[in-house]
Amino acid sequence: MSAAERLADRRERLISAAYSLFAHPGFHSTTIERLCATARISNRAFYECFSSREDLMRAVYDRCIEETLTSVGEAIEKAPPTLDDRIVAGIAEYVRFVTADVRRARVMHLEVRRAGNVLSGARQQAVAAFTKIIESSARGAGRTPPLDLHLLALRLIGAITELLIEWVLTDPAPPTDELVETCVFIFRRTFAADGSQAASAY
Repeated sequence: MSAAERLADRRERLISAAYSLFAHPGFHSTTIERLCATARISNRAFYECFSSREDLMRAVYDRCIEETLTSVGEAIEKAPPTLDDRIVAGIAEYVRFVTADVRRARVMHLEVRRAGNVLSGARQQAVAAFTKIIESSARGAGRTPPLDLHLLALRLIGAITELLIEWVLTDPAPPTDELVETCVFIFRRTFAADGSQAASAY
């Protein structure tokens, strides 16, 4: 391999190792030495790829977000063009995609918070990206909610986030179908066209 290929290979091995180790035993319990041992590279090689553990955590988190955004976006595109259908499809795909791998759920909703303020900017960017999806779906469906669309989208994202943290921390975890149903219930009440508390059969 060329020098660039070797560097890319080491970087991928570190991301793969961090994906598992940052999920369990967790970000603060994972040393650079353990990351390097798992990725089978030297400590010196670590700093050729990343400036710090936080830098590596950002790379892992960003990849999780990118993959989730792609999956959710595809589900919404395939859904019928009504706001209800599009958002329900997006919610269901988000919950199921994230919980399909507990490592992804832990990195995205638990360990990124434990990493501290250094990753707060990454979290805000992720929230902004998912908020944009909700806002675009609402506008694309020609739906005008009763209150500020951006704030309503943030409320929905906050609810989904807290439910997934509950899923990660609770043993036994609540069924994912119940998570989806709860999120859909919150969405339908939040986006009730007339401001009522029942936009649907819920």
